[in-house]
Amino acid sequence: MSMAAGLPARLAASGDPRPAARIVHLGLGAFFRAFGCTYLSEIGGWGVTGVSFRSSKVRDALAPQDFVYTASERGPAGIRTQAIEVVRDILVAPENPQAVLAALCAPQTEIVTLTITEKGYCHDPATRQLNLSHPDILHDLAHTEPRSAPGYLVRGLAQRRAAGLAPFTVLSCDNLPNNGELVRRIILDLAKQIDPELSDWIDRHGAFPSSMVDRIVPATTDADIRFIEKTSGVHDAAPVHHEPFRQWVIEKHFLSDRPAFEDVGVQMVDDVRPFEDMKLRMLNGAHSALSYLGILAGHNTVSAAVADPLMERYLRGLWTYEIMPTLQAPANTNLCDYAEQLLNRFANPGIEHRTDQIAIDGSQKIPQRLLDTIDDRLAMGRPVNRLLLAVAGWIRYTKGCNDAGDQHEVDDPLQDRLSRAHTKRPDQTVRNFLSIREVFEPAISRQIEAQLIEIYSGLCRKGAKKMLAQIER
Repeated sequence: MSMAAGLPARLAASGDPRPAARIVHLGLGAFFRAFGCTYLSEIGGWGVTGVSFRSSKVRDALAPQDFVYTASERGPAGIRTQAIEVVRDILVAPENPQAVLAALCAPQTEIVTLTITEKGYCHDPATRQLNLSHPDILHDLAHTEPRSAPGYLVRGLAQRRAAGLAPFTVLSCDNLPNNGELVRRIILDLAKQIDPELSDWIDRHGAFPSSMVDRIVPATTDADIRFIEKTSGVHDAAPVHHEPFRQWVIEKHFLSDRPAFEDVGVQMVDDVRPFEDMKLRMLNGAHSALSYLGILAGHNTVSAAVADPLMERYLRGLWTYEIMPTLQAPANTNLCDYAEQLLNRFANPGIEHRTDQIAIDGSQKIPQRLLDTIDDRLAMGRPVNRLLLAVAGWIRYTKGCNDAGDQHEVDDPLQDRLSRAHTKRPDQTVRNFLSIREVFEPAISRQIEAQLIEIYSGLCRKGAKKMLAQIER
């Protein structure tokens, strides 16, 4: 009998046999529940133990309903819902670190997946190296009970080695270029600090396939919960909703057994980089540009932003003239068609993807979403006006108010430094931002300083809409 059997007004397991947990997912939030878990639900046979590093909110909401929840697909054609039953448990790391380590060391654990966001890797985004001065890493070097995701991975692998077990495959699902190699480097570096022989063992026997994930998943609101209850008659305390589109591309490098991903449309490839670059630059880069400039212009959602003719024209120019020329299209992919598909997805009336949700952690996102593209454009000797307008939009956004003077909260791990970087002089503000080495490398700072000052000064003086109207090829 399920835990929720006595709660007929709540969502409960169907009663059919549920798969054992063979995957541990670090950072189980709305995205992976609406993306990876929907694939696993279709494949069958692979349960998930989720891990939260911050709050018990999702665990507390889902535990009374046997960790079953509703995934609601929302698109122009209407709404489709399904019950997802692959999550078997959710552990809250700060409450019980040993339970998380036990899950990682369990013999049946074959794969550890991650959606911990850019800052969860405890690295320097500009250099892609482990930040050994990060407070969580300092803690993990001094204690056997970890605090960071890299710390849990390293200690979990150490326990498997001591128990004579093979490593698990580590599969990053975060929007980071070459995410498999990144997490491999971070784990090896941290392991080397703890035990060089452990680092060598992981290097010889571990597997870190890169992957590209794509599905727009807005944060769940109270209104979403009420909608599910009204339409289904069942109360679900933690549903998720998502667009119809999904794409998962994974490198073919696993240690042992794995889900039959290809049976449900996952693309298993030898090299994920063309897909990563296309998605990071065209979708995520455009999302960041839309979020910062959209917030300044008073647009609360992505769909509202792209409905603004100035924003749509800017976006088309950003893709056509500045982003697409830096990309090698994946096989059988037309970048112009991909751009049109993105525009239609952004305009989806069923998805209210808030610009302030995308704007979170900008200092961690800007390097791979915008600065890498700017660097390639500069190497080609080509203009970067639209890209720099997005960077200027981010700088202006971190001041905490839009063009109309309305205040907004800025959520960023470097926010204290970003706030101090603002001055009454736009030129000095830009120079202060360009000196933040966690975001801007010295070489690119020198190249873009004069033009970024000009664009940022215009943005402060004229506002986002006038700058969008004036931006040219």
